[in-house]
Amino acid sequence: MSLAISLGLVGPWQIILVVVVILLLFGGKKIPELMRGLGSGIKEFKDASAEDKGKDDKNLESKKD
Repeated sequence: MSLAISLGLVGPWQIILVVVVILLLFGGKKIPELMRGLGSGIKEFKDASAEDKGKDDKNLESKKD
């Protein structure tokens, strides 16, 4: 099931419930810190995948020669 289809099944009440549960679990002060950590993790993943793609392209070019 694709992400777009699954998001269609989530209504506004479900989103509000998830936000409230996250606020209760982590508190308002901890959430920005969690989001920063998530953002840096995503950035590292993108950098690593771009580096890996560059290595794959380089290997493919060397095999053609």
